[in-house]
Amino acid sequence: MDRPAALVVYESMFGNTEAVAQAVAEGLRLEGVTTTVVEARLAPHAVARDLDLLVVGAPTHCFSLSRSATRQDAVSQGAAPERSDLGVREWLESCRHDRRTPVALAAFDTRMSPVRWLPQSASAAALRIARKHDFRVVARAAGFVVEDTKGPLRDGELERAVAWGRELAIGIQDRAAASHVGTGR
Repeated sequence: MDRPAALVVYESMFGNTEAVAQAVAEGLRLEGVTTTVVEARLAPHAVARDLDLLVVGAPTHCFSLSRSATRQDAVSQGAAPERSDLGVREWLESCRHDRRTPVALAAFDTRMSPVRWLPQSASAAALRIARKHDFRVVARAAGFVVEDTKGPLRDGELERAVAWGRELAIGIQDRAAASHVGTGR
């Protein structure tokens, strides 16, 4: 059996969500999953047929995924202007894939510590969009805490992200094993 493959697509205004994306990818790789990490503005607009898992991550802006206006607000606070070009929301809505064999998807977000529990978040919005576009959601959304708008991440969050990535990888392997039961492979 080939090694499973994952793609982690993220947007990050101040680097915190990017750090979490890299940590999730590390967890996937530790479990033997070939993993590519790419910023949403540079991500392919079609998901490869042989992809076993798509992970999307974004900062929570106004209790949801960012929009052009909220990304511009982040730029006015010091984020790099090129990071405002395209977010996970737009990428996910335009992403093409074979809907007959839905791509497995998981989502995470970063959020500020004063509002650790959110009634809505970027990852919850990503999962809603994913379902609408026939992706197969395979994990509960994960939220990682930053101390302030620009960060840093709360102590221990990167370790939690690695652990979550490992859990996702084990899920890939379990689904692959279940699909081979009774097929003689």
